[in-house]
Amino acid sequence: MENENKPAVKRLYSLDALRGFDMFWIAGGEGIFVGLASLTGWPIFLWWSVQLGHVQWHGFHFEDMIFPLFLFIAGISFPFSLAKRISNNDSRRSIYKHVISRGLILVLLGIVYNNGVNFDFAHLRYGSVLGRIGLAWMFGALIFMNTRLSWRIIWLVVLLIGYWLLLVLFPAHDLGSTDIFSREGNLASYIDRLLMPGKLYLDNHDPEGLFSTIPAIGTALLGMFTGEFMLSKYLNDKPLKKVLYLILAGIALVIIGRIWNLAFPINKNLWTSSFVCFVGGLSLLLFSIFYLIIDMWQYKKWAFFFVVIGMNPITIYLTERIVNFGSATKFLFGGLTALMPAAWAELIDGIGLTTIAWLFLYFLYKKKIFLKI
Repeated sequence: MENENKPAVKRLYSLDALRGFDMFWIAGGEGIFVGLASLTGWPIFLWWSVQLGHVQWHGFHFEDMIFPLFLFIAGISFPFSLAKRISNNDSRRSIYKHVISRGLILVLLGIVYNNGVNFDFAHLRYGSVLGRIGLAWMFGALIFMNTRLSWRIIWLVVLLIGYWLLLVLFPAHDLGSTDIFSREGNLASYIDRLLMPGKLYLDNHDPEGLFSTIPAIGTALLGMFTGEFMLSKYLNDKPLKKVLYLILAGIALVIIGRIWNLAFPINKNLWTSSFVCFVGGLSLLLFSIFYLIIDMWQYKKWAFFFVVIGMNPITIYLTERIVNFGSATKFLFGGLTALMPAAWAELIDGIGLTTIAWLFLYFLYKKKIFLKI
């Protein structure tokens, strides 16, 4: 946590826009493009509509990237927030308290998100998207705060290779499977079946289980490496070269992920090490593009739509679980849907849902109401 003449902390508009782009697909964007595919039958939209659904096990679709991209972005933000706290002379203890409390609050919110206010503790689902983000980010932040870059890289390598070797060397045999990377035969699912209380999402496997949080820390660290690089003065006088380095690093990670896939399949459910590298590379490439266009070339107006979403991501994620935006969409757009041919229904619903969610977030944005954890 050394303060080595770090530059003034400046918020990246591109990061808020990228976060909003990521959440857009949850806030109705998926329905718009699935509706376009259904309405037009155009190959590009049909292909993209397939990408907006999770793969069942091994493999990758764009939908599988939404969750890790958010964690990657949270990782990018941490060096900036840490530098700001250091510049404000926050004590090390207060920073630790913030990091740990944020991680645990996200775990708690994830449990509530899954189960509502339910006191049947034996049958709750404790694994969650928010919990995975909270724990992976928290452990990544603790590593980042207590090590230099060389040791952080060692941590990343050990986490990813160690996870791979553990799954290869210690298969699960309790359900009779001989496939070490199957849902029944992998070590991560076996440990979750042994240790996790309550119920697992897929009965014998939870995609947000305890053991697969280990490689997810690597996703957070990749984001933190990116944030540290952006915060540094290195190549500030040659910004295009700085972006080029980001792009090259992203391409390298994608290649590593694809090669590693031959021995350790890309798999979001297991958050495999090849998945960490592959999606980390794609996330880095996306961030590079957003940063180049928005913060370097200053083409910002188009990104405002996404920034409104990106400033309140946890809010929209939780609100859509609690508030029935679907009913509001039907109430406000149902008449238009009835007037149009049936083929238009899904597209209108997607546009309606996105509009309502965005206007809700825009109201919060104008009132400067932001849920920060």
